Amino acid sequence: MKQKLFTAGVLFLLFFLLRHPQEALAASREGMRLWLYTLLPTLLPFLILTNFLVHTNGIEKILSPFKGIWRVCFGLSPAGAYVFLLGMLCGYPMGAKLASDLYQYEKISKREAEYLLTFCNNPSPAFVTTYLAYICLENRVPIGSILGILVFSNFLCMLFFRFLVFKNRTVLPLKKGDSKKETSIFSSRGALIDASIMNGFETITRLGGYILMFSILSACVGCYWTATPALLDLAAGILELTTGLSRLMTSELTFSFRFLLSMTMTSFGGLCIMAQTKSVLNKKLSLLPYIFAKCLNAAFTAAFVLILI
Repeated sequence: MKQKLFTAGVLFLLFFLLRHPQEALAASREGMRLWLYTLLPTLLPFLILTNFLVHTNGIEKILSPFKGIWRVCFGLSPAGAYVFLLGMLCGYPMGAKLASDLYQYEKISKREAEYLLTFCNNPSPAFVTTYLAYICLENRVPIGSILGILVFSNFLCMLFFRFLVFKNRTVLPLKKGDSKKETSIFSSRGALIDASIMNGFETITRLGGYILMFSILSACVGCYWTATPALLDLAAGILELTTGLSRLMTSELTFSFRFLLSMTMTSFGGLCIMAQTKSVLNKKLSLLPYIFAKCLNAAFTAAFVLILI
């Protein structure tokens, strides 16, 4: 049944491409512009350098002196703390990518990796302060309030999963892996750099494909679904975050409602980012903790925005 629905969806998108080539081309260009001018220059350097750090054990050397702080405050190992910090700074889907990589190379346990998925995959501060606060919300809401709501909602989400779901057992002893085998694969520093670069380009290209397809899907929904503008804006944001936010900028909704929707969309991330997250995850890691956490995070954010307005 799922295969039939997927095939029908693909055929419908092909029909949209042939029936409305101008709209499809405009959506494709917008998606590729986002990938080329935003994701590629911001994420690719981090993908390459973090891959290098993972293989050289640089993470433990940097963060191990503070392992007591990470364990008590966040329920994380030093390697998990690295995922948390980079996920907060670099934005979607860097946190999920790092959690998956560190689990694959046996730096963190499966339990800690899935725990990290509940709060380490977030919009970057640069995206929030520039695109969301300055462009979409026209600088009418203090940046401190916007960041405070998003960070505090994420913190509450982390506490919920740490104590109620994972029962404060998030850092488990690691099984001794085949570290010698991993070292032998990258016998020289040059080979390690080459592998890190190729891994970074593979990941960023995959993300570009998802952005392209969801941009076309969003245009298809807007073309065929005759609903109220508010529902169309919400649907666009659920599908792809930046498309939904750009629609809200030109919406006739009241500013308070635009503020509520844009903040909720940003904390949720959208189905496009969910698909990107799934694409970078190790097959043994479940996406369900991430899905539940994003829904809870969006609910917390909406509640705090309603209190503020």
